[in-house]
Amino acid sequence: MVWLSGLLPYEQAAGVFERIGHRALPRATLCRHAAKHGERLKTYWEGQQGQVSLERVVLHPVDHGQPKGVSMDGWMVHIRGEGWKECKVGAVYDVVLEERADPQTGDKVERARASQIGYTAVLGEVARFAPALWALAVERRVPEASRSSVTADGAEWIWNLAADLFPDSIQIVDWYHADQHLAQAAQALFPDHPDQAARWRKAMQQPLFAGQIWTIIQALRQAGLSDHAHYFEQHQRRMQYLEFQEEGYPIGSGSVESACKQFQARLKGPGMRWSRPGAERMLVVRAAVLSDSFDYLWRAA
Repeated sequence: MVWLSGLLPYEQAAGVFERIGHRALPRATLCRHAAKHGERLKTYWEGQQGQVSLERVVLHPVDHGQPKGVSMDGWMVHIRGEGWKECKVGAVYDVVLEERADPQTGDKVERARASQIGYTAVLGEVARFAPALWALAVERRVPEASRSSVTADGAEWIWNLAADLFPDSIQIVDWYHADQHLAQAAQALFPDHPDQAARWRKAMQQPLFAGQIWTIIQALRQAGLSDHAHYFEQHQRRMQYLEFQEEGYPIGSGSVESACKQFQARLKGPGMRWSRPGAERMLVVRAAVLSDSFDYLWRAA
């Protein structure tokens, strides 16, 4: 019942029970079980975070040979009596190479992608999110990897946390976010000429991908668009996309963006309003369901 409640909204879960299990379960019953056991799972998971805190964990300097990746993002959930609050999501994964066709040349090339993804989500500030992300990273053996990366958007809290928890990891601003900022800069350059804006953006995508960020910065500075230039100045070292791609690192953060949508599908449906304890419990259950670790967590707790 709890696993299904983490997979589907209560009404849909009740429908599955009735359709497949031929058992009528009131929504209230599902809510009660999810609350009871969700609290148990949450308590256990928080206890695990304490066991592997930065102050207590003992890391073994043995490289297991598997490149690792971390991504972070946030989304908003409605809490009764509080309004919209941010939920921070972390994804930790193996980085594997797969052969695919280059969209421009058609040649077969190896590109990095996320595999064996584990998720965690926390309602609250960075100080509450950090222990959960670190615990997941330790569980997935990120600190033991000689090659790891953090791929995310340009949010300051993300890069501050990445520096604290994963100081040896390569930092990469998600390519699509960088290109989105390039589009915004193009619009600012040519506010009344969308065709010129589109051409400028397309022309600048090549130096952006090649890591020649100074080309973009110079153009924006000369046009008096210092705010737009600052974004690219701030993240120059995180925008070496050609180099990152050739070295086998992922340049997109689709894994965590997809995770945010999957968490929203369960906690941000039409008319959904959560108590803070209810949302916190469901985030733990949902993360376990999405990570395919629910059975392990259920037995361990």
